Amino acid sequence: MAGPAELNQWPPELADALGRWREWLRSERRYSEHTLVGYERDLSGFLDFITQHIGQAPTFADLGSLKALDFRAYLARRRGDGLGPASLARALSAVRGFFRFCERQGFFANAAIHGLRTPKQPHGVPKPLEVNEAVVAVNEIAALSDVPWVQARDVAVLTLLYACGLRIAEALDLNRDQVPLSNSLMIRGKGGKDRLVPVLPIAVKAVDEYLSLCPYDLPRPGPLFLGVRGKRLNQRIVRAQMQKLRLALNLPSTATPHALRHSFATHLLAGGGDLRTIQELLGHASLSTTQRYTEVNSQHLLEVYRKAQNKMAAKKKKGDP
Repeated sequence: MAGPAELNQWPPELADALGRWREWLRSERRYSEHTLVGYERDLSGFLDFITQHIGQAPTFADLGSLKALDFRAYLARRRGDGLGPASLARALSAVRGFFRFCERQGFFANAAIHGLRTPKQPHGVPKPLEVNEAVVAVNEIAALSDVPWVQARDVAVLTLLYACGLRIAEALDLNRDQVPLSNSLMIRGKGGKDRLVPVLPIAVKAVDEYLSLCPYDLPRPGPLFLGVRGKRLNQRIVRAQMQKLRLALNLPSTATPHALRHSFATHLLAGGGDLRTIQELLGHASLSTTQRYTEVNSQHLLEVYRKAQNKMAAKKKKGDP
């Protein structure tokens, strides 16, 4: 499939609709820049396919006349490109969202897309780190750099993920005027929803250490965490550091920045935390999302039970004449 085209390279009416849709997602739905880029990429991929499919750049009339078979052909192509169920569902969500927006704006309507089923996704269980693995990851990431302020920065970021349960985007979206940290922090999460999270002293100390070493001027309206070039720290840098850390410490392949957020929730639940409270701390819209962490604990208990049974069986076999 051709690479995503720029949204403004389509026919004027479609380019205008795409611009309005993007602005609506940004201002009304308050989607992050990262999410906006993903939605644009998915929608542009769909429009590229339709262009090849019908032999011309689509007009409103073309999009309104697409049949279920056309949408299924698009999904089949993406599946053939190697997209898994989760990525397919996200791509279809972007396309469906744009079509609904255009229908509300009176640009065109297409009944066929509303009848499409979202690709079924396998039931997933969060994959947190063990307590000792999470602590080691936070403490040892400093060893990956020879620059003191970068060391302190990386420790501060991972500490916020594990101690406060932040998403990586939420941590890196923090601004200088939100520091110094108190015993709580207002976080703007997905969909522009605000939530108040408690801040442990260890997180306050880690951020203060970074601020004392950072060589750049950090104006109050600007970003808190910077890259080596003085711009807002990019998620890719943190993910790359975690990948190096996995190899250095022989951590599981699931040891990602997001795994620290999973670890925060799982360890809190294991310590007697209330599901409703954990839901609020994580910013989950639905309790069912938070309930996945109870399955993690169940799986852990089963694994402990199996190991105990295996040890008992081994001892019994060793004691047999």
